Amino acid sequence: MPVLYHEGRFPPQALDLGTLFPLVGPANAAVARYEGVLAGIPNPDILLSPLTSREAVLSSKIEGTQVTLGEVLEFEAQGHLSDESSPKKADAREVLNYRAALHEATRLMERLPLSQRLIKAAHQVLMDGVRGRNKDPGHYRGIPNWIGADGCTIEQARFVPPGADRIDAAMAGWEEYIHADAPDRLVQLAIVHAEFEAIHPFLDGNGRIGRLIIPLFLYNHGLLSRPNFYLSEYLEANRSEYYDRMLAVSRDDDWSGWVAFFLRGIIAQADANTKKAQAILALHQEKRDAVVEITHSQYAVRALDWIFQRPLFKTPDFIESAQIPAATARKLVRDFRDHGILRELVPASGRAPATLVFSELLNIAEGRNAF
Repeated sequence: MPVLYHEGRFPPQALDLGTLFPLVGPANAAVARYEGVLAGIPNPDILLSPLTSREAVLSSKIEGTQVTLGEVLEFEAQGHLSDESSPKKADAREVLNYRAALHEATRLMERLPLSQRLIKAAHQVLMDGVRGRNKDPGHYRGIPNWIGADGCTIEQARFVPPGADRIDAAMAGWEEYIHADAPDRLVQLAIVHAEFEAIHPFLDGNGRIGRLIIPLFLYNHGLLSRPNFYLSEYLEANRSEYYDRMLAVSRDDDWSGWVAFFLRGIIAQADANTKKAQAILALHQEKRDAVVEITHSQYAVRALDWIFQRPLFKTPDFIESAQIPAATARKLVRDFRDHGILRELVPASGRAPATLVFSELLNIAEGRNAF
């Protein structure tokens, strides 16, 4: 028998504070340490762009995509973003849409709180032009859905969310809870995420939107100065427990077990994010001094910031969008290549220019020598 949505049991009435208390302090301290680093990074949206792209890759991977960060960035560098002629390209388009959805939500939060309206707008971007385009982007589902093996019937499902007629009420309660007072915001966030996934309000994209809500919540409540937080590495590495713990909320009313798992993830991932952000900031400072010395150009730092945001690219893209005079832009790319800052990932072929990569930056993002 499938597990049914926990009607009438949100928000939880009681949590096992003995289990959670040892995790709440360390989780908040880990987020505060990360925010200390994040607040000291000039233009974090630029410098941490590779981490945002990797988050998009890993969040999408949880849902079954099979594409690497390098493949996504290479697809982006090719410039044919509507090309879904192969499964890899379709996966890459979905990853880029996830990143675009986060950017759109962040932009909207300049004038809107985290809300149903904002989540629907992000979902519209997430589903734009991809395999879920026919699944009513930006609107809650009007039909039942269920979670289980591909092609299973509702009787064979693992979990059945609330019916379409109950979504509006469930999401209204969810939105109200987001802005309610809470003894601890990270515990509240754990509950917010699990409840969204349990309601499953859209026909597709619920997992990705639910994970996108995590940095938006931290930003909305002032725990972070920017919504640059990356939890999908932990969730993807612990995917079975991630799903089992959320299922146990509805099946066993085990909110405490879910919250404990989530807080452990926050601790682990905040520490990993802190180390990567520090390494990226140190790399930027090192290369900033180097490129000024190498090029003696007033545009050197602008060029460096551009390749932090686009660490895999073709020279014509750089010339077109870096807002640097064309001749200077070409020389800067040559200088960066000659001094080993950039290397050739894909050689030039015929009229197609070479694809260049900023390996040091992407290796920090990946946590290994992948490039």
